[in-house]
Amino acid sequence: MKQFLFIIFLTVFTMSTMTSCKENAKWSDKLEETLPYLGHRNWIVVTDMAYPLQSGDGVTTLYADEDYVEVLKKVKKMIDAQPHVFAHVWNDKEFGYITEDMVSGIDELKAKISAACGGEAQSVMHEDLIKRLDAAGKLYQVTIIKTNLTIPYSSTFFELDCGYWNAEKQELLDKKMK
Repeated sequence: MKQFLFIIFLTVFTMSTMTSCKENAKWSDKLEETLPYLGHRNWIVVTDMAYPLQSGDGVTTLYADEDYVEVLKKVKKMIDAQPHVFAHVWNDKEFGYITEDMVSGIDELKAKISAACGGEAQSVMHEDLIKRLDAAGKLYQVTIIKTNLTIPYSSTFFELDCGYWNAEKQELLDKKMK
């Protein structure tokens, strides 16, 4: 009986693990399915390998065993294709201070990331971005796409915003309502 229960457990565990592996292999499909549901205040983050697995209820982590810059390009393209959102793009400020003597190839990576983001990324201290992300994850969905890149402070943060409404329109509306 114990052997039988062990075989059932092992079968269920193996099937569960295989499903997780299949799901992880399709990170882009999962993101594509999720994007229509996301809106302002949601975040999508493309990270390096050492980025921690966050545990909040509003956080989903996907693994992309692909080149970081290619993942970044795909994510940016997917967001740009959405009619309802655009993204404020943030990078870790620390990343800008890493030099070739510290990490070989960093200058090339910086250029590729900048190009992938359309030169739109603004730099903010890593801890400040993490605090903002942590706060957002308590109320809103945060999607983390973890890659195999092993370069520190290379994460790119996409803070989604409404694509068909802006601060000027909101200010005009607020004035009308007074």
